[in-house]
Amino acid sequence: MGAEESAERQAGVAAAGQGRSAFYALAPGGWRDYLTLLHPPYTAWHLSYVVLGAAMAPTVRLDRLGASLVAFFLAMGLSAHALDEVAGHPLNTRIPDRVLYGIAVFGLAAAMGMGIVGTVVATPWLPAFIVVGLFIAPAYNLEWFGGRFHSDFWFALAWGSFPFLTAYWVSGEELAPSAAVGVVAVFALSLAQRRLSSRVRMLRRRVREVEGRIVYRDGSTETFDRTWAMSTEEQALKLLALAVVAVSVAALLSRV
Repeated sequence: MGAEESAERQAGVAAAGQGRSAFYALAPGGWRDYLTLLHPPYTAWHLSYVVLGAAMAPTVRLDRLGASLVAFFLAMGLSAHALDEVAGHPLNTRIPDRVLYGIAVFGLAAAMGMGIVGTVVATPWLPAFIVVGLFIAPAYNLEWFGGRFHSDFWFALAWGSFPFLTAYWVSGEELAPSAAVGVVAVFALSLAQRRLSSRVRMLRRRVREVEGRIVYRDGSTETFDRTWAMSTEEQALKLLALAVVAVSVAALLSRV
């Protein structure tokens, strides 16, 4: 999987003239690069797992939820995405690598700082979660250890189960049976996201053109191209992102 994504990243610049590198990507340049770098629908999707984790915890503490959202935005929305863009600029942004590294270091350092404060004022078990977060962000996005941690499994674990479980613990300070069920649910959702987005990334970033014809049983025909080939997966991703955000907000509102 690591080799495949490396090829996608290297092909990113070449594919720039053929269309956007992602359905949410803006035209390269200026402030648009920084907005694209946030991967807005996916960041909202994974921050929703933080909300869902807190909402399912035995005790809902809104102040701790707010802090958890900020920390995961810094670590995932900023740092992880900046590190991912360093490797070949798959989103075709013009942000210099030194700026991307600066964003990544700032995001992780700020998230760690918030975690240290949380350890003092909230729960002494928080350092265990901090260590995992500080490791998985660079290990996944920079493909450490030969890409061992850059796989569908680790994506679902790191960007799905981990934020859910962290927020659950921070808010409730215990792990009830609902935590185990929730971990499985968000893992499966993140795995579905990964499977769908992998094919879309391949078509957007590595494929020059797709052409063919479908012949139906009634004799009618339909031609298809690259846009047609990825339209179903992209529509599913958009709908899933909206659904996960809505479900997490609904879950939280039911508790407060």
